[in-house]
Amino acid sequence: MFRFEQPILFKHCDPAGIVFYPRYFEMMNDCVEAFFDKGVEWPFKDIHKVGAVPTAEIRTRFIAPSKLGDLLVLGLNVTKVGRTSCGIAISAQCDGEVRFQTELTIVNVDNSGKPEPWPEQVKQRFLDQSALA
Repeated sequence: MFRFEQPILFKHCDPAGIVFYPRYFEMMNDCVEAFFDKGVEWPFKDIHKVGAVPTAEIRTRFIAPSKLGDLLVLGLNVTKVGRTSCGIAISAQCDGEVRFQTELTIVNVDNSGKPEPWPEQVKQRFLDQSALA
């Protein structure tokens, strides 16, 4: 499991003092970007020279609110590796309490936006980082 720590900052919170839910999607994307950089060793700065990895589908359950000063730990698991797509599950916790869970599908695309097979070394790193191996 890939781990990503996210402190809850003032910019994440609404006037009620809890995380405004769209900010969670930014955190999820930050986690995926860090995973590609550190876990897969194919950083977005390199990917975006030849294409992109957009999110094609996302399902999220918000379980408990997060507040300013909390430290979320996002755990990322690869759940499926396809020819051009990859399934990812992320669970965010604070002090052992689950705050949200999400499942998403990303797709490797070329500069024109057409799906393209994962480079073989990237596909292997997905498998190495997952419970599928």
